[in-house]
Amino acid sequence: MDTTELVALAVEAAEEAGDLLLRRFRVPARGVGRKSSSTDMVSDADRDAEALIRERLRQTRPDDSIIGEEGGADEGDSGLRWVIDPLDGTTNFLFGLPQWAVSVACEDEDGGLVGVVHSPCTAETFTAMRGRGAYVGSKRLAVSAKSDLSDALVATGFSYVPDERAVAAEILVRVLPRIRDIRRAGAASLDIAWTSAGRFDAYFEIPTHHWDWAAGVVIAHEAGATVSELASIGPSGPGLLVAGPALHEALRELVAGPGG
Repeated sequence: MDTTELVALAVEAAEEAGDLLLRRFRVPARGVGRKSSSTDMVSDADRDAEALIRERLRQTRPDDSIIGEEGGADEGDSGLRWVIDPLDGTTNFLFGLPQWAVSVACEDEDGGLVGVVHSPCTAETFTAMRGRGAYVGSKRLAVSAKSDLSDALVATGFSYVPDERAVAAEILVRVLPRIRDIRRAGAASLDIAWTSAGRFDAYFEIPTHHWDWAAGVVIAHEAGATVSELASIGPSGPGLLVAGPALHEALRELVAGPGG
């Protein structure tokens, strides 16, 4: 299977999962539980969407590895690994807010090969293949060319761990006066996709997890973004910064702060 077939498979799986989730959206949720904290939620919608994606991938690619946020890791020996976030933005989904997405990536030994972020509520599917550009539908994506922090609209997100949220608040106090404004939409994969499309000028978040960014980072790279890791602010691990090359370093220095 070539890369074009891989992205077609990812789109098919993500959009089918999106259809399932739309049928569950704004109806009473089932099987709601908590994960890392009282605010980190999961539901049957997350689990069922991931099971659907895994089944579709297994039907066509039985020898590939799969990592999913809800179902853990299945090992394979093909050299390819799928990374799934079946419902990025569970809190939004459960509260009836339309900012949530399905994220599916395929990686090889060199990193991200294919990235798909599907937004069911807007009927948008962002796609990228390594070396072949990034798109939403048939429109090619390009990151913002801005270089002035004071004119930058920046997306961010927050940890579910209270102590890490406190540190993130301190970072915001430092960042907010120096930029145009902050947006917190609540789904990392969409934040990265929208940054790739130039809707945001940049995105940063600490921490992030592999399934949060695996697809989005492929899209960001192919849209011309600079992507870098941010140091952890607690036990949950490091974060991520995505921005156009002209803005990236200045924002990185601002987020990291003195001595960062």
